[in-house]
Amino acid sequence: MSMKDLLSEFINYLAVERRLAKNTVDAYSRDINRFISLMKLVSSQEVLKITRTDISDYLSSFKKESLSASSQARHLVSMKMFFRFLLGEGIIDSDPTEHIESPALTRKLPETLSFEEVEQLLKMPDTNYPLGFRDSAMIELLYATGVRVSELISLTLNDINLEVGYIISFGKGSKERIIPLGEEASLKLQGYLSSSRPLIIKDKENKELFVNRQGNKMTRQGFWKIIKKYTRTAGIVKKISPHSLRHSFATHLLEGGADLRSVQKMLGHADISTTQIYTHIIKERLRSIYDKYHPRA
Repeated sequence: MSMKDLLSEFINYLAVERRLAKNTVDAYSRDINRFISLMKLVSSQEVLKITRTDISDYLSSFKKESLSASSQARHLVSMKMFFRFLLGEGIIDSDPTEHIESPALTRKLPETLSFEEVEQLLKMPDTNYPLGFRDSAMIELLYATGVRVSELISLTLNDINLEVGYIISFGKGSKERIIPLGEEASLKLQGYLSSSRPLIIKDKENKELFVNRQGNKMTRQGFWKIIKKYTRTAGIVKKISPHSLRHSFATHLLEGGADLRSVQKMLGHADISTTQIYTHIIKERLRSIYDKYHPRA
């Protein structure tokens, strides 16, 4: 079997059997394509010759390129996934990546906005105009639910229930979760759906909740431009990422007393360890409670 056919089967395995998100499948595919190219592999038989030393040497080359530890780790995950697939298919007898450990990662909490900064950001869109009202609804919903930007722009009209007050979001691996809506977000969405959205889409038929000025589905890049514009207008000088409002959502919930498990479910993290980057917030809150209420503090 050619490497092209083998890679095609691997991609199908990731998407269908493992049900990984498209972005993840694309990343793994790029990593393995790079490996195949550098190792000059042309058929499935040549994979049998790959040793643990070959893998280690390949990964070591990233250090010379000054690739970050997180990027190195992802490449190794891609390799492990690929060779486990080959092992499962009976193409190889042993996995050369089995005992190779990932580089140590420093898990750093991304930049978050304070409650006051979020409030200021929410005031920026001019809701007297349809596009401004749309922008306001998107930012409000993002902060109210903590969904990923990719999840936000993928929402359809059928994913919204304003009567009960929740949205249905499909996260990584198409995993469904139900997220409650706050009153402010519900009111803003109601206003957007009843007045602004019809003016934007005009006579187009579109099931997407959020649309661009042409009435088509909003893109991730398009929304990010909107956020950057309002961030500048609000005078916020922090280095904001597309996930900043998601992390602000989690941070403010924990600071307000929410437990880690509840936040994990709302964020759609499959493993609690992913949510544990926020544990220092809980420690700081517990310390402040102790200092405030303990008579001997």
